[in-house]
Amino acid sequence: MKKPWGGRFEKDTSEAVERFTQSASFDRRLYVEDIRASIAHARMLASCGLLTDAEFVQIREALGDIQKHIESGDFEFHVPLEDVHMNIEAALIQRIGDTGRKLHTARSRNDQIACDLRLWCRAAADECDQLLAECQRAFVEKAEEHKAVIVPGFTHLRHAQPVLLAHVLLAYVEMLERDRRRLADCRTRTNVSPLGACALAGTALPIDPQSTATDLEFEACFSNSIDAVSDRDFAIELVFDLAMISMHLSRLAEEWLIWSTPEFDFVDLDEAFCTGSSIMPQKKNADVLELMRAKSGRIYGDLMALLTVLKGLPLAYNRDLQEDKEPLFDAADTARDCLSIAAQIVRTIDFKEENITRACAVGHMDATSLADYLVGRGVPFREAHEIVGRAVRTAAAGNTRLEDLSLEQLRSFSPLIAEDVYQVLGTRNCVERYRSHGSSAPAEVERQLQVWKERLSA
Repeated sequence: MKKPWGGRFEKDTSEAVERFTQSASFDRRLYVEDIRASIAHARMLASCGLLTDAEFVQIREALGDIQKHIESGDFEFHVPLEDVHMNIEAALIQRIGDTGRKLHTARSRNDQIACDLRLWCRAAADECDQLLAECQRAFVEKAEEHKAVIVPGFTHLRHAQPVLLAHVLLAYVEMLERDRRRLADCRTRTNVSPLGACALAGTALPIDPQSTATDLEFEACFSNSIDAVSDRDFAIELVFDLAMISMHLSRLAEEWLIWSTPEFDFVDLDEAFCTGSSIMPQKKNADVLELMRAKSGRIYGDLMALLTVLKGLPLAYNRDLQEDKEPLFDAADTARDCLSIAAQIVRTIDFKEENITRACAVGHMDATSLADYLVGRGVPFREAHEIVGRAVRTAAAGNTRLEDLSLEQLRSFSPLIAEDVYQVLGTRNCVERYRSHGSSAPAEVERQLQVWKERLSA
C-alpha cells in the first residue's frame, strides 16, 4: 500500500516495522475528533483561498460519510496506513480524488494529532466531571438520609471522637470537589488549539489558525509552534487528575471494606455489587470495592508511563509520543468505570445503625469532651488531658464508660467537676456540643448539606 510519505524511499517498509509502528489499532478511537478537526481545517483553508467553497463542501460531505461508515462498523482500518489520520485521509482520497489530497495543505500529522488529542482530553475531562458530580449527589442523598446517625470517628483505625455519619459522607464530597476543580483547571490548559503549527515551524502559506481555534471551541490558539506539536503536559495533567480521583475512590473502598467486615459490621453492600466463592457457599465478597481499590494502581502506572515517555524527549515532535495514547485512554476508561459504579454503590449501601450505635458505646470517645469541660473551668488543657487520662484508665479497668462513673469518682480526679459534667459525657452530648466551623455539629452538617444540595442542583 502506497505511503503518503513514500516519495523519498525506494524500498518497501518491512511488515515487521509496519506492525511495530502502527497505532491505528488504538488511535482509531480518535476518529470523531480527527474528522471534526479536519472539517474545521478545510473550512479555514477555504476562507483563506487555499480551497474553493465547492472543494470544502466536497471534503466535508465525504468526511461525514466516512464517519458514518466507521460508526456502522463498515470501515476497514489498514495497518500499512499506520494511524487513524492516514486511514481517514486515504478513504477521503479514494472517494473524491485530488480534492482529498488538498486537505493536508498547511497541516502536519504533528499538529493534527496534538489537536485530536486535546479535543479528546477536553471531552474526557467533561465526562469525568459529570460522573464526579453524580457521585457527589449520591453522597449528599445518603448523608441526608442518615443525618442523625452518630458513628465512631477514627484516627489510626482506633475510636477517636463521635461524629455524624453525614459528616463522614460529606468528607468524600469535599474530596471529589477538589477533583472537579483540578479537572477544570486542567481543561483550561488543554483547551488551546495547536492547529497551524504544522510539523514544528509553521508555514509560509496564508492560513488563519485562530479561525480553526474558534471553530473547534478552543479558548486560545498556540503561541509557539514548536511547543504546540511537542507538548503533552495536558495529557499528563489529566492522568494525574484521574490518579487523584482513583486514590480518593480507593480510600472510600478501603474504609467500606473495613466497615463491611463481621468485626465492624457497619454496612451491608447490595448483593448486586458483590460476588461469591467457588468453594465456600457462605461467602459474600465485596469484590467490586476491592477492584476499585486495585485500579488506582493501574492508573498510577499509566501516569508513570506517560511521564517516562516524555522525560527525555528533545524538541520538537518525536515518534515516542505515539506511546502517549494507550495509557491516556486506559486511565480515562478505568476512572470512568470506577466513578460510574461508585455512585451506584453509594446509593445502594445500607448502614447498620444498631451496630454503629453499639460501637459508639466503647472506646471512651467522650474523653476529649470531658477535657474541654475542664478547660471551661480554667484548667490548662495539658493538665486537663492528664486528668481525663487517669479517669479513662479507671473506667477501662472497670470495663465501663466515663458517663457511668459516679460523680464521686469523677471528682476524685478534679474537684472542679460538678453534676453538670453528665451533660457533656456520652456520644450524643459530645456531638450536640460541637460548635466550630466545619465541625460535626448538627447545625454545621445541616448547613453543609444545604450548601451541597444547592450547588449540585445548579
